[in-house]
Amino acid sequence: MQYVKLNTNESPFPPSPAVIRAAEAEAERLNLYCDPECTELRQRAAALFGVGPENLLPVNGSDEILYFAFLAFCDENMPLAFPDISYGFYPVYADFLHIPSVIIPLREDFSIDPADYIGLHKNIIIANPNAPTGISLSAAQVEEIVRSNPDNVVIIDEAYVDFGGESCVPLIHRYDNLLVTQTFSKSRSLAGGRLGFGIACEALIRDLNAVKYSVNPYNVNRMTQAAGAAAIDDNAYYMENCVTIAKNRDDTAEALRSMGFRVLPSCSNFLFAESPDITGEDLYLSLKKRGVLVRHFRKERIENFVRITVGTREQMDLLLKNIRAILHERGDIK
Repeated sequence: MQYVKLNTNESPFPPSPAVIRAAEAEAERLNLYCDPECTELRQRAAALFGVGPENLLPVNGSDEILYFAFLAFCDENMPLAFPDISYGFYPVYADFLHIPSVIIPLREDFSIDPADYIGLHKNIIIANPNAPTGISLSAAQVEEIVRSNPDNVVIIDEAYVDFGGESCVPLIHRYDNLLVTQTFSKSRSLAGGRLGFGIACEALIRDLNAVKYSVNPYNVNRMTQAAGAAAIDDNAYYMENCVTIAKNRDDTAEALRSMGFRVLPSCSNFLFAESPDITGEDLYLSLKKRGVLVRHFRKERIENFVRITVGTREQMDLLLKNIRAILHERGDIK
């Protein structure tokens, strides 16, 4: 069976032709090591993000910059605070590196309460928009968290920011304790290329580079460096795709609500939804039998939800058609 894959938050759109050409052009030079400084890529990315090259560290997917940051700024005596429902790698990395975790519950509506983090005096990591909820804090709310914890590093994970969130990258010019991470896996169709960025003041980037050169100096391969630079040149193509995904997201959310679903407000490329008529696990399994993959979590607070990656219009229509059929078979809708 060929599945419709709506479970891993990848882009449904391919890289632009220029990106493919750029990567292919580097294939014949794979006998040579790549540039460990990612010089050309950093220069292009600096212009894109409105920072200096010294404020950027390109990495092998944003997971790598998170790992570097945990190594650089946290230890057994420096705990890390993050929401109870968020990206699953935060507790995994913390456990692996023996970093004490301060788990802060989301509100009843699954939003982050900024007051929980203001003046916390601990290192903090927040996905913004959050995953798997899709709910976003404003840059002003994030700024208050950063400003109130001047002696600790605040990491803002912006993997999904291009789909409707407000980026905090401009704040790095005012706060030397802020690290923003972004990825080209979602909005720029390079999940298989593995490219992310750490964006911060020069001192934090210097600390992160010290970890990089101790762990993996050639961390971004030459094909990915070329593809990333070309993706930046073709940024308009990717931002147009983000607009399309956001439209498909909002239309799908409206359709799900018309079927009685509770759908959280999303600024990401996915929806987090629950039905009063079918459990999250049953909906996940029923869709899988019909060839549609969504994500289900077993965590108690969210076990009735499914996370749905937003795909093309055709993919979302197929998803909705199958959900209607499942509910109809159960007698929940006519």
